[in-house]
Amino acid sequence: MEISPFLERKLARRFRTFDFDDDGDIDRADFERSAAAVADEFDHPPDSAARLRLLELSLALWDHLARSADADADGAITVEEYKHAFAGGLLVTEDSFDQGYRPFLDALMDVCDTDGDGRLDAEEHVRWTGALMNLPEDDAREIHRRLDEDGDGFVTTEDLLTAIHDFYFDEDPEGTGSWLLGPLDDD
Repeated sequence: MEISPFLERKLARRFRTFDFDDDGDIDRADFERSAAAVADEFDHPPDSAARLRLLELSLALWDHLARSADADADGAITVEEYKHAFAGGLLVTEDSFDQGYRPFLDALMDVCDTDGDGRLDAEEHVRWTGALMNLPEDDAREIHRRLDEDGDGFVTTEDLLTAIHDFYFDEDPEGTGSWLLGPLDDD
């Protein structure tokens, strides 16, 4: 797969959201800490089934990334390794997309959906995106507004799946998916 300049900007942005400790690469600890941060944000104790499931799926995501992208097998992935693996179809394809993301989003919903209605309000959205990906509150609120296409004040797993799909596979800079992680850098 050829990576357009626009997709390259999106991949660089996604990589930064994986880099929980902001040290310039991603490793297993980034995935452990980010899952713990979300569970802590929503007051799930260490033995919470929802917390443990989110951690399990976060570490499975790390394992998949490490197998696919850690070209030099040093236990860390650089942004260039990440982009190269994506271009090679090793990380996600349109065919594998739903299978890869739905379980994680379901687990995330189990942690973050405080009233169990299957939807995230703006406050829940701000809290999980801040805890998991260090997104600023203003960006998270704008993202929630854009994801809430029916204007009911809520975002569902389906809304998130559509936006994530479009983040990776839609070249429309004005599309909802393009704003999934906030504004993109201009580089």
